[in-house]
Amino acid sequence: MLYGERSIQEAKLEAWDNPYPDRDYTIEISFPEFTCLCPRSGYPDFATIKLKYIPDQKIVELKSLKLYLNSYRDKHISHEAVTNKIYDDLKSLLNPRFIELIGDFNPRGNVKTIIRVCSENK
Repeated sequence: MLYGERSIQEAKLEAWDNPYPDRDYTIEISFPEFTCLCPRSGYPDFATIKLKYIPDQKIVELKSLKLYLNSYRDKHISHEAVTNKIYDDLKSLLNPRFIELIGDFNPRGNVKTIIRVCSENK
């Protein structure tokens, strides 16, 4: 197994302390090379994952997020399930003041899907 494959296999989301927990500010992260596998056909699905959040006490460590998102490349999971799973994992880890996650999937079979999950402002 190559070192990159091992890193992806062992991926765990990490949270860091927010350097400005007393301030509302927005973090936006785009991951344009997301892939997973269709649970029915096994064909690859490609998407841009867009994360937007207002942190409270914690922020996500970016390398851990990259490896975590790459861990889906060999998983058979629907657009709806993967978007909601990533949202749940990040919301649980960070407990942010606000979070929105968008799975913007490339067209396949002439169908384009955008899944958006967001919390209410506190």
